[in-house]
Amino acid sequence: MLIRNQFEVAQPVDKVWRFFDDVPAVATCLPGAELTEDLGDERYRGRVGVRLGPVSLKFDGVAAITSRDEDARRLVVDASGAEARGRGQAAMVVTATLARADVGTRVDFEQDLQVSGAAAQYGRGMIADVSSVLMRQFALNVQEAIARAERGETAAARPAAAPARGFTIGLQATLMALRRVFRRFFAHYPSTPA
Repeated sequence: MLIRNQFEVAQPVDKVWRFFDDVPAVATCLPGAELTEDLGDERYRGRVGVRLGPVSLKFDGVAAITSRDEDARRLVVDASGAEARGRGQAAMVVTATLARADVGTRVDFEQDLQVSGAAAQYGRGMIADVSSVLMRQFALNVQEAIARAERGETAAARPAAAPARGFTIGLQATLMALRRVFRRFFAHYPSTPA
């Protein structure tokens, strides 16, 4: 399934691009993500954990930067992993493209995601909504991480990404789904003047 997200960071595009070069710093910005080993050649071992209602999923896997285009400010990451308790697998190709925006930098994320097992039961809509919620938090975390770097704080002073918690993510994703349903309903059955 193809999921697209977009967010803005109130920093110049060159500064955000340099930040994206620091993969461990970027990983600390993604809720629930943790790098566990630098394998060299822009390959990393890590884990991602998300809790959705009663289901808690932890994927252990490998991510590799497969393309880095300095001129286009485009980065492609290929990641795959298996759920730690054998409840499924996930593979994803993420393309991040940075461009100048009014306030700073627009980041376009395209995720080509293949999920099997327990995570697949949520369906495309819920997975896309959860992805949107996580990308919003990621954007805030990137903004703060760049601000901390500007203040001269070291990488050791950066807090690890908070786990992606089910209630908050689930609530926000549910609200997004309800808004989508209401938009469809009112588009299909517009109100008529009395």
